[in-house]
Amino acid sequence: MPERTETGGRPGSPAPRGNPGRRNTAVLVGFTAATNLADGVMKMALPLLAARLTDSPAQVTAVSLTLTAPWLLIALHIGVLVDRFDRRRLLWAANGMRLAAMGWLTAAAVTGGVTLGQLFAAGAILGVADVLASTSASALVPAAVPAAGRERANAWIVAAETVGQEFAGPFVGGLLLAAGTGLALGVISASYAVAALSLLLLVGRFRAAGPAPGAAPASVNGRIAEGLRFLWRDQVLRTLSLVVAVLAAVWGAWLALMPLHAQQAMELGPRQYGIVLSALGVGGLAGAVAVTWVNRLLGARWAMFADLLGTAAMAALPALTTSLWAVAAGAFLGGMGGTLWTVNARTLTQRLVPDEMLGRFGAAARLFTFGAMPLGAALVGLLAELIGTRPAFGAFAVAAAATLVPFLRNITPAALRSHQEPSARPSGTAP
Repeated sequence: MPERTETGGRPGSPAPRGNPGRRNTAVLVGFTAATNLADGVMKMALPLLAARLTDSPAQVTAVSLTLTAPWLLIALHIGVLVDRFDRRRLLWAANGMRLAAMGWLTAAAVTGGVTLGQLFAAGAILGVADVLASTSASALVPAAVPAAGRERANAWIVAAETVGQEFAGPFVGGLLLAAGTGLALGVISASYAVAALSLLLLVGRFRAAGPAPGAAPASVNGRIAEGLRFLWRDQVLRTLSLVVAVLAAVWGAWLALMPLHAQQAMELGPRQYGIVLSALGVGGLAGAVAVTWVNRLLGARWAMFADLLGTAAMAALPALTTSLWAVAAGAFLGGMGGTLWTVNARTLTQRLVPDEMLGRFGAAARLFTFGAMPLGAALVGLLAELIGTRPAFGAFAVAAAATLVPFLRNITPAALRSHQEPSARPSGTAP
């Protein structure tokens, strides 16, 4: 199959007018901003709606679980779809699922009230759509944006994710729910519709590269196994995935334990606790703004290394002190480091992973992340029960610090230089 050009088209095809890479970056950032704003509102709205219908903590948390469980259950199968079909069309399909679910809930809210069963069903549909959209969007970037512009595109995309999920979404969600359930659900639907329409402005072709001519067709399980083998056999990609699994477990532990720790050990009120959470989001936004400058100053390897230090500090400071500003500073460092890692990891894997493997690789990598977060949350709860909240934070700080050695040993400048562009090596093989 002919190789893609830097604009996402094919050799010999007429070059689009203007700057398609810049245009596609703007479209992808706008799409991300709209969908993440809707996601931020929705992830706040659904549990609150459930809390109005039941006093059972298990049922309320189960509604939230429907939004994240698909990452553990079907992410690898979604990766196969993303590597087989046009990725822009898959984004349309994902937003169509979102619109159907939100339209159903909106109609129910306007006509007679939402039931708990409807929240479970809609949450499951939205969770599957999130897996499909996130995996497709990540795999689409290399075809849409030239290599020289991907770091900038990834930085703006991560910034849009941070603003939508951690700032604007929850704030707007609170205002909309106060104004009325139907209005809140309707605004979510409108945001998904606008995001879907924006994809019409993308320039290029976004179907994954097919298998080599004459290759025997592989089963779904075989294609999943191929993606997992590709990840595991590559030392750089394997190390990044294992390290991020540990870091994700630390994040899951911090987010799960901090509310209790802030209330009991730090004696913070809601406004002071909001400062800590805001510091996490501000740090993430600062990382997105500064990543290009940091990479020029230190290089991508040391920028990613900074996340290991930031995450360790985020977990260590609650173990060492109850000072609001010290813990907030740790949250800022963790948020900033997380963005530095995310932007550079995406840019690196988009360069190293062949086009026909991007969906399966992205799904497998996210499985490490989203699978580790609930495990970290469960483990920190057990540790806090046995030894207290401050020692539990300390244990996870040690876990984050333990990633320093394998990172420095395996993510070396020589290892990064030895990796060729995907087009320069046989598809489906590790370098």
